[in-house]
Amino acid sequence: MDKSIKILGLIAVIMISSLLIFAAKKSDSKNNNFLKEGDKNTSETYEIKALKIPEKLDFAGERVPTENDDIKERLDRELLVNTYWHSNTMLLFKRAHKFFPMMEPILKQNGIPNDFKYLAIIESGLLNLTSPAGAKGFWQILEGTAKEGGLEVSTNVDERYHVEKSTQAACDYLKSAKARFGNWTLAAAAYNAGNRGVSSKMEAQKMSSYYDLLLGDETERYILRIVAVKEIMSNPEKYGYAFDQEDLYTATPTKIVEVSTPIADLAQYAIDLGINYKILKLHNPWLRENTLENKTGKTYQLKIPVEAK
Repeated sequence: MDKSIKILGLIAVIMISSLLIFAAKKSDSKNNNFLKEGDKNTSETYEIKALKIPEKLDFAGERVPTENDDIKERLDRELLVNTYWHSNTMLLFKRAHKFFPMMEPILKQNGIPNDFKYLAIIESGLLNLTSPAGAKGFWQILEGTAKEGGLEVSTNVDERYHVEKSTQAACDYLKSAKARFGNWTLAAAAYNAGNRGVSSKMEAQKMSSYYDLLLGDETERYILRIVAVKEIMSNPEKYGYAFDQEDLYTATPTKIVEVSTPIADLAQYAIDLGINYKILKLHNPWLRENTLENKTGKTYQLKIPVEAK
C-alpha cells in the first residue's frame, strides 16, 4: 500500500513537471513568435528610403548643377535631413501658411524672387529667435545691419521683430548684394556670410560661382538647404507629407491703430482697446517693454484683432 502511494506520487510529480516545462516552452514560443511578427510588421509598414535627386533644380531661376558629385552629395544631405525630420518640417508647412502671405507681396514689390521666402525659413524656422551673435527675428538681422537698413533698435522698440519691416530690410540688403555680385545665388550666400566674406573667398580662390567656391560649412550648406526646403515644401506629397488646409496655421485678421504719443502702460492700453497685453504683444512683438517711450513723436502702427473695439 505504502509502495503504491509512493509510485503514484512519483508519477504525479513527473506529470506536473512535464506540464510546467510544456507551458514554459509554449510561452517562449509565443514570445518568439510575437517578436518575429513585430519585426515583420515594422519592416513591412515603415521604410526609410533613399531619395532621388531631381535633375532640374533651381534657386531664384538660377540652375543648381546637380551633375556635380560634390553638389549632389551635399544636396542629398539636406533633402534627407529635412524630409526625415518630420515634426520640424511639418511645423514649417504650418507656419509658412501663416507668414508667407505677409512676406510675399514685399518680396514682389522689391523685385526679389519669391524663393527668398525659404531663406527666412532657413534663418529662423519662422520663429522670432535670437542667435548667439545677436541676430534677431525671422530674418536674423544683426543690430548694425538693422540700423543701416532703417530699422529702429533699442531696448524699448526692436523692429527686427516686425515681420513686414524686417522683410523690407532684408530686401534692401539682398538688392544691394545682387548688384554687387551679379546673381541671386551669391547674394543669398552673402546674406549668410556677409558681402566681405564672400568677396574675399572669390578673390582668394579666383572663382565667380557659388558652386565652385570652398566656403565655411554653414555657408556651403546654406543655398542647398534653401533649395532642399523649397523642393520639399513645393511637393509635400512627393516627400510623404499629408495635411488638410484646416491643419495649417492662419493669421488672425487685424486692423491698424496709429499711435504718435508715448504710452506709459501698454497693459492698460491693451485693456482699453478691448484686448489684453498678451494679445497686443503677440501681434506686435517689436514692442519690447511694457511702455512705448516714443520720445520723438514717431507714428507707430499697432496691429490689433479686427474684433477689438
